[in-house]
Amino acid sequence: MRNLAAVRSELETWTSLSGDVASTAELLALAIEEGDDALGSQLATDLARQSKTLASLEFELHLSGEYDARPAILYVKQGAGGVDAQDWAEILLRMYTRWAERRGFSAEVLDLTPGDEAGIKSAAIKIDGKYAYGYLRSERGVHRLVRLSPFDADHRRHTSFALVEVLPEADEAEEVKISPDDLRIDVFRASGNGGQNVQKNSTAIRLTHQPTNLVVAVQNERSQAQNREVAMKILLSRLVDLDLQAKAEERAKLKGEHVSAEFGRQVRSYVQHPYQMVKDHRTDYQTGDAQAVLDGDLDELLKSYLSSQVESASASAESAPK
Repeated sequence: MRNLAAVRSELETWTSLSGDVASTAELLALAIEEGDDALGSQLATDLARQSKTLASLEFELHLSGEYDARPAILYVKQGAGGVDAQDWAEILLRMYTRWAERRGFSAEVLDLTPGDEAGIKSAAIKIDGKYAYGYLRSERGVHRLVRLSPFDADHRRHTSFALVEVLPEADEAEEVKISPDDLRIDVFRASGNGGQNVQKNSTAIRLTHQPTNLVVAVQNERSQAQNREVAMKILLSRLVDLDLQAKAEERAKLKGEHVSAEFGRQVRSYVQHPYQMVKDHRTDYQTGDAQAVLDGDLDELLKSYLSSQVESASASAESAPK
């Protein structure tokens, strides 16, 4: 039923656009016949809007991966850089939340560990919207910030790092199953903010999937049951992602390519001093409006990466032996 609703919604979107374009064409013919410049000007505005909508829909046709249409679970974790790195992790979390708001997506905090002095040590959020994972899968990797540190008394320039991981939300009927015998469950008291109930009772949950050594710890919710539910959802998504990585590595071996693990790879730099710039190192796309990007204006960066992936796949297909 969910798949049917998604297909119906997509069909209605294309049908509506087709009707709008046909109506604009009829009115344009009338405006030319009547010599109505005012109507012509209005139709030019309508045409520009329809063209923008069409370009966006055509781009979404590239998001045809197995999990692209699913919600995304996005992790942000501090890297090297001390307090600056914790502040940088929080800035990134805000950037993705703002991007979700711009697109009308929902952003739900699943887990958050505050920093010692400022920012956050780590956080997990679920972003739900059309092709959320398809767009955000380009964000996986290490993000680097260069700025004058607000935490340095001498106001010197610092470089900070944060790791971003993006997982597709696992479906309840997912083919990945977890055997209870493979799972070790530990409970402990949550640290940091969270109220007396969280502080005094063992509400935090740590799940260890023993066959893969994947560990998920959640302490954000007030009850042990809620934390366990969130932890299981995240663990399932991690297992789905693990399967995706294995398939990607297998494809790379078949093509004779060497693929380095994306974990720990610097994918993008954000420079706020001595100049303003955001550069994606995978595509060389860059913009001088760093603040706009940090406020959630990510679309061009996301599209540049995804378009490069489509072009790379097309080139590989053309060069493959017939």
